[in-house]
Amino acid sequence: MSSITIRNLPEETHRALRVRAALAGRSTEAEVRAILESAARPPDRIKLGSLLAEIGLQAGGMDLDIARDKTVTEPIGLE
Repeated sequence: MSSITIRNLPEETHRALRVRAALAGRSTEAEVRAILESAARPPDRIKLGSLLAEIGLQAGGMDLDIARDKTVTEPIGLE
């Protein structure tokens, strides 16, 4: 897991983080991790798969009722 160092953090900000962490029942470090996680990966963010699906739909969509060939084939020989 990665680590990060934050320099020149104002004392008031550090104090506010400690209070916020105490109110949440966790350490200051855990509180900072939670804040960074929610800022960098918000729950309502658009994920790559959803974005690609939306692009596909805008480009004309796709037919999901495709009849697949279910014929059993022999694997190739590698000798």
